[in-house]
Amino acid sequence: MSQIQLLDPSRKGREAEGLETRLRHLVIGQDDAISKIVEAYQGFRTGMSPAGRPVGNFLFLGPTGSGKTRVVEATAEALVKDPGGVVKIDCAEYQHSHEIAKLIGSPPGYLGHRETNALLSQEALNRHHTEELKLSFVLFDEIEKASDSLWNLLLGILDKGTLTLGDNRRVDFSQSIIFMTSNLGAAEMSALGAPRLGFHVACSGDDTNKAKLNGKITTAGVAAARRRFTPEFMNRLDQIVVFRSLGTPDLRKIVDIELDLVQQRIRAAARDNRFFLAVTESAKEFLVAEGTDVRYGARPLKRAIERLLVHPLSNLMASRQIRRGDCIRVSHAQHAPTLLFSRETETEQAWGVGCQAA
Repeated sequence: MSQIQLLDPSRKGREAEGLETRLRHLVIGQDDAISKIVEAYQGFRTGMSPAGRPVGNFLFLGPTGSGKTRVVEATAEALVKDPGGVVKIDCAEYQHSHEIAKLIGSPPGYLGHRETNALLSQEALNRHHTEELKLSFVLFDEIEKASDSLWNLLLGILDKGTLTLGDNRRVDFSQSIIFMTSNLGAAEMSALGAPRLGFHVACSGDDTNKAKLNGKITTAGVAAARRRFTPEFMNRLDQIVVFRSLGTPDLRKIVDIELDLVQQRIRAAARDNRFFLAVTESAKEFLVAEGTDVRYGARPLKRAIERLLVHPLSNLMASRQIRRGDCIRVSHAQHAPTLLFSRETETEQAWGVGCQAA
């Protein structure tokens, strides 16, 4: 008599698990978006994506600076090793019907036909394909600003996975993930307390209240989208993900990610005069404090790092105060308006914990 073995459908494949781990390292505070992307990717890798349409159609809603575009770039970085491996369409540039020619090219016979290169060509989609992965990422940013002509093109892409260019060539989107972002509903989310989510609810330990607030914020975002977008558009979406605002605990994690990026920039810029960088906890706390604005998410933090860390480092490099092999420690004294930079000239082997190769 055969035995019945229960299976676990919640388990993911190794590739999907690797993607999820990488995205959670690159993106802070948006686990729902990460989970949805991983699901779509695993469907693609197993051949279970719907036939004749894109691998996934995602609408990302949420306040500015919450990481909507960052998630898309992180996905490209994790899968094709290039955060710029995204075909990005800024819909604010296509608010008039005649501007659509920049996306699909002008028809034969029109002035400038041969000089117009379609931004949504098959070549553009395939440009970042690798031997291991034939998958494209297309981002329509601030989708609510699109013209009616762009909407009509987009409806066809989302439904059939194809687009006809001005010269009648067809573009296949069946190996593409379509991302759309919008700030719709941000005001309603703020009224519900979304800006306080990272400060209060996420730290309170009350998972029930947190879940209820998340549910209300999601409902407000989806309701705003339904008021703005047509039923035809909403019906073509696979997932609507509402991004929550980022609070202090999230920004503390983001500052480490941004500092890693600064280290990479130093490595590239100082290749012949390599030095090493260590940022103390007090300096990180200062950067978070200077870069915290609940209305604008992570963007003020990035600007604070540029102003308080990167620009002074650039001055130190240009004035030759940093020498090859130095360990530059960045700290902060209480109530000081700037960071403190000090140079240690010990050999690399003698450095203490915290001084990492830039």
